[in-house]
Amino acid sequence: MTLSASAAQHRHSASIASLRSLPDRRRVVVREERSGDRAAREALLDAAMGAERVLKTSERLREGRAPARGLALVATVDGQIVGTVRLWHVCDAAGRPALLLGPLAVSQDHRELGIGGMLMREAIARASGRGHRAILLVGDAAYYERFGFSAAVTRALDMPGPVDRNRFLGLELQAGALDAASGCITVPLAAPAAARDVRRAA
Repeated sequence: MTLSASAAQHRHSASIASLRSLPDRRRVVVREERSGDRAAREALLDAAMGAERVLKTSERLREGRAPARGLALVATVDGQIVGTVRLWHVCDAAGRPALLLGPLAVSQDHRELGIGGMLMREAIARASGRGHRAILLVGDAAYYERFGFSAAVTRALDMPGPVDRNRFLGLELQAGALDAASGCITVPLAAPAAARDVRRAA
């Protein structure tokens, strides 16, 4: 499925945070990660997903690497990190580029506030604004279909380990971006290493 034209044309400066007010007047801020966010992000992921998160197939494509520039986001409420999402450079067997989204996580106390959706929409808009052509992920289809993801566009693709085909989803940010994609998803040869982790947002 292709991202709608209005969303695909969206251009969002990486230095500008996305804001939304909660019913109790607290403010959710979605912004780029900063180097000082690491401990809070990892604690959030451990609490939300457990230690077994590092055993997932998707983790094999992330470990030892930095996320794509400008596409590591956190959500904060009153300055506390309550949500995270990151996107990573990957490619198919022929080297065709895409992004891998994940993990997406929101703290237990904030899961009914729409913060996950806010992170997803911001991540998709920023990826589109930076000219990326497609996003892949492994996740619950019932949740991610609302953002345009579908298993139909990943039928010729595979992951470097066990994967539930119904949960292996894709979103085309440009029409036909995944039409010729095939083979096992892998890490691009020029993928950024962890030493070049996210920089402080302006």
